[in-house]
Amino acid sequence: MKFLDQAKIYLRSGNGGAGSAGFRREKFIEFGGPDGGDGGRGGDVVVECVDGLNTLIDYRYAQHFKAETGHHGQGSQRTGAKGKDVVLRLPRGTQIFEEDNETLLLDLTEIGQKVTLLKGGDGGYGNLHYKTSTNRAPRRADKGWPGEERWVWLRLKLIADIGLVGLPNAGKSTFLAATSNARPKIADYPFTTLNPGLGVVKLGNREFVMADIPGLIEGAHEGAGLGTRFLGHVERCRALLHLVDGTQDDVAAAYKTVRGELRAYGGNLARKKEIVALNKTDAMTEEDIEAKRAKLAKASRKTVHVISGVSGAGVQKLLGELMKLVESQTKSKEAA
Repeated sequence: MKFLDQAKIYLRSGNGGAGSAGFRREKFIEFGGPDGGDGGRGGDVVVECVDGLNTLIDYRYAQHFKAETGHHGQGSQRTGAKGKDVVLRLPRGTQIFEEDNETLLLDLTEIGQKVTLLKGGDGGYGNLHYKTSTNRAPRRADKGWPGEERWVWLRLKLIADIGLVGLPNAGKSTFLAATSNARPKIADYPFTTLNPGLGVVKLGNREFVMADIPGLIEGAHEGAGLGTRFLGHVERCRALLHLVDGTQDDVAAAYKTVRGELRAYGGNLARKKEIVALNKTDAMTEEDIEAKRAKLAKASRKTVHVISGVSGAGVQKLLGELMKLVESQTKSKEAA
């Protein structure tokens, strides 16, 4: 399925149905009188957060969504039926913005969350509504009220427990494929990953969700490379796994480049809990591994895990640390 994390769509709720100006005309009924029913209410535009979706591709080709107009009232005091609602099924993590793409209307963060975004118009009154002691035969019947309409932006920010960050070719896709059920594209050139990918990592009877964020380069917060578009997905991750390619010359500079982009982007990305790992050690000597591990530890001021996504060396121990981090973050959130 193609990944799409932003879409602009047009929404319109249904107009209310018109009221009826009917009169009773029955045999042996001397004074029939008015009996026109009210019009039905127009359909609403409803958004629902559902499980099993991680893309907005459904809104790439269908961009106009209109609820049904309420049914008209009829004689014999029959009220028109309500128009059918339009229900937009959206993945968890979707934000809905005004047409300016800046004013936030709604943030869908919980599965099952259901919100009426636009209400349908009220139905018009039939002439029965206007019958009084002094107005025995009103002929007034109202049209239905118009519905609401607006253009909105849908913006998806994937929600994951762990976000994989690092420079292009740091081995993020290989690590995700080796530890989860995800099957991302893997190749020996930069920017192999052009879209975020999700994978479920299982450790015994426990599991967590890990997201592969496309590679960041210096100047990404200003639009360089893939720009800031995918940095937004990091906002929803509880913690980060920062992979550094051990085969490059300056591992400290590589680490600082990514951290600098996270700080420049804002959104508290730089404050998230982080685990640092030196990757691709299967292609390094023991002396080289120790030297670069020490250099990376000094730059990050953190314990550096030595792993290889290809051979699997050190991976299980790292996953155990990630699981502990996810569980601690979950407990902190519940306590708050």
